[in-house]
Amino acid sequence: MSIWCDGRVGVDGYRRSGEAAEELAAGALDWLIGSARVEPDHTLYSGGAGVVLALLEGQHHFQDDRYGDAALRGAAGLAAAVDHEENCSLYFGLAGMAVALRAAHRLLGDEAAGRAADRAMDLVRTRFDGRRWGEMFELLFGNAGIALGALHVGDLELAVHAVEPYLDEADPTPGGVNWAVRPGPARSHHIAHGTLGIVYALAAVGAAAGRDDLMDLALAGAADVVARDEAGPDGFLVPHSDPPHRPELIERYSYGWCNGPAGDAQVFRLLGALTGDAAWAALVDRCWHTVTHSGLPRRVRPGFWDNNGRCCGTAGVLALACDRHEAGAHFAQVLVGDLGERATVDADGVRWSNYEHRVAPGTLAPEVGWAMGNAGIVRELLRFARTTTGADPAYAVQWPDQPAAAR
Repeated sequence: MSIWCDGRVGVDGYRRSGEAAEELAAGALDWLIGSARVEPDHTLYSGGAGVVLALLEGQHHFQDDRYGDAALRGAAGLAAAVDHEENCSLYFGLAGMAVALRAAHRLLGDEAAGRAADRAMDLVRTRFDGRRWGEMFELLFGNAGIALGALHVGDLELAVHAVEPYLDEADPTPGGVNWAVRPGPARSHHIAHGTLGIVYALAAVGAAAGRDDLMDLALAGAADVVARDEAGPDGFLVPHSDPPHRPELIERYSYGWCNGPAGDAQVFRLLGALTGDAAWAALVDRCWHTVTHSGLPRRVRPGFWDNNGRCCGTAGVLALACDRHEAGAHFAQVLVGDLGERATVDADGVRWSNYEHRVAPGTLAPEVGWAMGNAGIVRELLRFARTTTGADPAYAVQWPDQPAAAR
């Protein structure tokens, strides 16, 4: 069974789509509350930290303390796990847990969560060797994400320490600069694992700290990626990596938040807001052109678009569509309609399963987390629902690597 959204153009159809999105999100929150993990995952990417943030979105949107109470229970679990977590990263470790704990403190007055957030960031600080926290040197696992997490929870000093190593590890390229983000020769270009994720952190921290050297380096990194565009002058599409990283597994081109124009556009949005340069808005428009002409959300070939989630799927594109306001309204309806058709709805609530074309059976078990699961989808459905009624579209908790929503 699925819930579908009215895709007809017009105010009435738009509002009906918002009502359907809200209903889907409420069912997904019910499923999240009822889901228990045998081996708890506390991360922002796939586990409890992302779920806590989704529950806070639910409490904010519906003004229903049932979601807030569930968020408090989730925060207590995160707090208990802080001292046992070895990873320090934003998406897979302590920095992301601190973001969720700080949100529970700020929005629900949970003092224990606030203390746990402080403890988590203290551990992150003690594990810094002066250069990095591990082999990966990017946003999901490495310095860039930890910097954004630190900035998000109010630790500007740690955020600056985290990004300063990029200053002397940047390699000149014909278009600008880039960085070796992992062991091996491949240089990745996008927000999740590549240059643009580092650019986002450099720009955000540079602006907060008044550091022109960090902002200048961010612009040089962005210039490298822009020089690699293969879809101009109307579009914007840059390969995943050069030389190709694991080409037997990873497609050369993607379209979502993680390694495609839906995420590239978020970086360009930030640079436009910080510099006032209209060229960045033009690049956002080009990203949007490519996304809307790519064929998604149709499953047009194996591996092209098999994911509903926020990281590399439909929900991440929905975030960009809502950022486009009226210009993105019709495509946002299309995306919400697709999510509605692909939802599983039963007595347990609403949930989504992704598809893996390399294995049989290809339908994967539904997940709870932000990246590939319900938590990330809920956040975007609720924001879309607010846009259809003229309510404030702002999230309850601004994500560390996405510019603030505006009316």
